[in-house]
Amino acid sequence: MVHPYTRFCATFDYVGCYSYFLTFVTVDRQEAFVDAIVVDLVRTQIWRAASEKQFEILVSCFMPDHLHLVVRGLASDSNLKAFVKIAKQYAGFYYAQTHSGRKLWQHGIHDRIVRDEVELLDHVRYVVNNPVAAGLADRPEDYPFLSSQRWLTPELVERCRTGTLE
Repeated sequence: MVHPYTRFCATFDYVGCYSYFLTFVTVDRQEAFVDAIVVDLVRTQIWRAASEKQFEILVSCFMPDHLHLVVRGLASDSNLKAFVKIAKQYAGFYYAQTHSGRKLWQHGIHDRIVRDEVELLDHVRYVVNNPVAAGLADRPEDYPFLSSQRWLTPELVERCRTGTLE
């Protein structure tokens, strides 16, 4: 049975300089992201797609069976739907190449349109603290699969503590 997923908001076009909280889930919740080599391969492709589609990854956290991202469009024509499509395609293709053709992603995504800087900080804090809440690390800084295109992990964690993303 195909997992039901929330469709994109019909009244929002997802184009422009907006921020989003995203979750991509692996097929059948397989624990694909427990190996640094796999995480690096997938992260490289997600970041490649972000660059091509004019998005910045403010934070990414690879949990064993899903990926959390907070992203921001950098241009008036930054298209989230196009970014998601190509990011999942690139990552899925290279994952399949190294894993006997296995699929990586469950169909669809979970997305939240971020309304303001307060909500943005809340989502970034959630992602940064997710490995600690899940019992995978004692501190966010200790989790190896937490990253950002903008900040090194210690700086990202400090910004979450002080509440200053900008």
